[in-house]
Amino acid sequence: MSSEKFDSNRAPEPVGAYPHSRKVGNLLFLSGVGPRERGTKKIPGVELDEDGNIVSYDIETQCRSVFNNVKTIVEDSGAKWENVVDVTVFLTNMKNDFKAYNKLYAEFFKDNQPCRTTLEIKSLPTPIAIELKVIATI
Repeated sequence: MSSEKFDSNRAPEPVGAYPHSRKVGNLLFLSGVGPRERGTKKIPGVELDEDGNIVSYDIETQCRSVFNNVKTIVEDSGAKWENVVDVTVFLTNMKNDFKAYNKLYAEFFKDNQPCRTTLEIKSLPTPIAIELKVIATI
């Protein structure tokens, strides 16, 4: 089965050698998406010290940014937000961040409720507190 890769010119650039998404059959697989802004190293809701270490962060700001980044990639790849069928969420601090993340997730996915798995992990490749891995139909 052939596949087609997509890169959005509106979403943050990948931090490695991978596309934003790949279509295989009628499924769209997104690479991990964080809250960064395109064209900059700025991470909404994150304050870093001069060594790049997290001083403080706002999980709500990061959640809004990551959900918007995912929506942009899904749409630029030819699917719709309503076509998202599975979401894997990586949080770096489940105890402190789950409640706010879960509230915002419910707002963004109020009409479409995909399957979801939420995992706590020690760290992510950049100084962020949340990353999403998504599958959609197309």
